[in-house]
Amino acid sequence: MSKQVGFTLVEMITVMIVLGILSAVALPRIMDNRAFIGAAFHADVVSALRYAQKSAISHRRLVCATLTATTVTLSIAVLNPASTCATALPSPDGAPYQSKDGSIQASAIPVPIGGILYFQPSGTITFDGAGVNLYSLGKITITGRATTPIKIEGATGYVE
Repeated sequence: MSKQVGFTLVEMITVMIVLGILSAVALPRIMDNRAFIGAAFHADVVSALRYAQKSAISHRRLVCATLTATTVTLSIAVLNPASTCATALPSPDGAPYQSKDGSIQASAIPVPIGGILYFQPSGTITFDGAGVNLYSLGKITITGRATTPIKIEGATGYVE
């Protein structure tokens, strides 16, 4: 007489119950990608602001970073000195620099006029294109991002 190999009915039902609980609890968390999108947009905003500062210094021109809740757009002045930015700043790949994500929102944007940060050729951030200094801009928070907000220092242009 040979012994039959297989699973018992109790083992099969137990596995089905465990799989049902996992699919009800774990799958929605795994499939929710807002945290990943938030982290990517957070990194993109930091990268854009750092790129704006470095471009202002290297080109010796005014660079404007226009911030809204869902976009970051960079532009550069044609001449130096200038008080406005008229040309789209190309990204390293040559396309105009713009970041946009409609599903993630930036809040507490501490930009005083029109959502524009003015990066001067010295690397500092000013209140307007004419050079009125901003010494502490505050922080930008990104929804869906649980870590620290983006900190901007106007006197040095440092973005953290």
